[in-house]
Order: sequence, then structure tokens, then C-alpha cells
Amino acid sequence: MQSPLVVGVDGSESSFEAADWAADEARRHGLPLRIVYASLWPLDEGAALAAGLGRPGGQVFAENIVRTTVGRVRHRTPDVEVTAEVLREDTVPALLREGRHALALVTGSRGRGDIAGLLLGSVSLAVAAKAHCPVIVVRGDEAGRAGTHQRIMLGVGQADVDSEAVRFAFREAELRGCTLEVVRAWRRPAHESTDHPLLAGDPAHYHEAQASALLDKVLKTAVSDHPDVRVKRATVEGPARKVLLARSAAADLLVVGARRRHSEFGLQLGRVAHTVLHHASCPVAVVPRTA
Repeated sequence: MQSPLVVGVDGSESSFEAADWAADEARRHGLPLRIVYASLWPLDEGAALAAGLGRPGGQVFAENIVRTTVGRVRHRTPDVEVTAEVLREDTVPALLREGRHALALVTGSRGRGDIAGLLLGSVSLAVAAKAHCPVIVVRGDEAGRAGTHQRIMLGVGQADVDSEAVRFAFREAELRGCTLEVVRAWRRPAHESTDHPLLAGDPAHYHEAQASALLDKVLKTAVSDHPDVRVKRATVEGPARKVLLARSAAADLLVVGARRRHSEFGLQLGRVAHTVLHHASCPVAVVPRTA
């Protein structure tokens, strides 16, 4: 049985956009799509809808959202197998459990309950920080969400040699028949000494060469496994999060590996993943590292 693509919905416009994106992705991969509404809804939510139906108002409200989403998806991608379920439980734990059996989890960038002005919803951020499968947060402008750029972008760091993020990005580029841009950002230390023999001349050449050497390692196996993928390499000076944000305006999907750390608030994403999830101009895939 194929692992499905799972999309979390809540009736917000952002979640409908996520469902549209997930439907296109499921069709591209030839996968079933599972639509999930998970919430500990207030008992009076949707009370008017529940009148005379003998079911809690929140349940009727959730069922109507799911029914609307299923109809929208089936109209958009009639060849995709669709299942749906309403779960009365906390959203984040429910989606994380669903993700254990999914190819990927898809969410919108903002939910109905998020505070106005937030750049990223709390559910999307928590799921991206904790899921065991790739999480795609559908955000950005219409061109990026629609896939009109014909470009996937992969941001790589030292831990991405033979990583799941690299394999994910190559599979996406291959399925879409588009260019894969692999980006390594590099920086010169602020107080770098030029006494070291390797730094003779312009130190920037040394750091750029190191970045290029990392790309060689990252791409060696993947290029061999996916010979038809058009790869564009880029070594760019600057903070990784700023480099990726600037280049995301010309991408259909930005892929980054998940570097998680423990803090007093639990699992947290690294700075790069956290920043692009909040600000990127296209959907972002956060792919957990297995090691």
C-alpha cells in the first residue's frame, strides 16, 4: 500500500491553497491524498450548523470544511485517490502521528486561529520542527505556488552530504522536469587572519573553493542517480538565510534539511529553516535528517 501525501486543513484560505498544492503534488507522484481536519473544537463552534443534526457544532463545522476541501480537490485532480477524516484531538500531535505513515505532510502557512500579523502559524512551525517525514509549508506568491518558475532550489550545509534533503530535491526536480539549483552560502570570518598559507592572496577565494568542494561532495552520488536532472550550482557569499530568501523569489519549492536542537521550549528548528519558513517567496520543504 502506497504511503499517502497528507494535508492538514482548517477552513482557512491558506489551508485551501495547501490542499490545492498537495493535490497537484499527489498527482505528480501518483500517490493517494489524505485530507485531515484535527482540532479540539469548542462545543459552541458552528452551533447554528448543528441545529437539529444531533451532533456537536464543532464536528459539523469540521465535516463541512472537509467535505468542501474534498470536492475542491476532486474537481482539480479527478484522477487522484482522496480520503478524508475529522479527528477531535490536538492538531499538532494528530498531524505528527499522520506523518509517521506519510510520504510528506503539507500545511498552509497560516491557520484560522493564528493571531493577525503572524508570518507563520504555530501549527505549521511545530509540525515542521517535530515531524519524522518531510513537511511542506505552502506559502509565498501565486507564481511560486503555481510552479511557473520551473526551478527547485536546494540549500545545503555541511551536514547535507548524502542527506534526505538532497534526495528529496532531486526526486522533485526529476518528476517536474525542471532545473535544480543547489546553493551553498559562505562567509568570511569578520576577524580572519591572513597568516595561514592557504589564505594567501584574497581569502575569499579560499572560502569559495571550500563551498564549491562541499557541493562536489553533496552532488556526487545524487547526480549519478538522477542523470536527467539539470543541475545549476551556486556558491554565494552571505548569510545562508538571506541568500536563500533572495533567491526563493525565482523558485517553485525551496528544500532545506532540518537541523533540530533541544531547548527549554522543546524541539526547535535551526535558524535557516526557521527564517525561510517565515519569509520565503515560495513553498518550503523541511526534510528531517536521519543522523
